[in-house]
Amino acid sequence: MAKELVARWWNGTWGRLTRRDVWLAREVRWHVVARAGDSETGKVLRWQFDTEDEARRMVQRLMHADSGGQWREHAGEAASQPPS
Repeated sequence: MAKELVARWWNGTWGRLTRRDVWLAREVRWHVVARAGDSETGKVLRWQFDTEDEARRMVQRLMHADSGGQWREHAGEAASQPPS
């Protein structure tokens, strides 16, 4: 079963050291994926949750923990899949 991308956010900052991305996806369980840095060298962390509320609380924690940039939600074509 493929993951369904529900939402994606990024902090609006370009650059491999300061960029942050967060994805919210759902398969059977909810998945949150966070990347610090760019797509080539960034560090990727993953969490799984049983409910959407739990997953969205983690997304909020991740966005509030990072003070760099100005978070915005990606939509449409810009909402690419999380890193594998």
